[in-house]
Amino acid sequence: MTDRRFEVIILERYCKGCGLCVAFCEHGKLVIDPRPNKRGVQAAVVQPDVECTGCLRCTAVCPDAAVEVFRIGRRTGKADASATK
Repeated sequence: MTDRRFEVIILERYCKGCGLCVAFCEHGKLVIDPRPNKRGVQAAVVQPDVECTGCLRCTAVCPDAAVEVFRIGRRTGKADASATK
């Protein structure tokens, strides 16, 4: 398991593939999947090997609240929703 500080989750049911989160992520953590999902949308996906700094720009610009960022708990390695909300 890597030592990441933040976890990014894309809520696929809300993502319409507008690309705003991708454009505002300075680290390239998010990209648009070239393959359409079950709804026919080329949604944003998370790049697992890219570090998230927790800047929350992606959550701020998403018009559909389809992006969530969580701080990873130091002891458990599990996401802690209260840390960034």
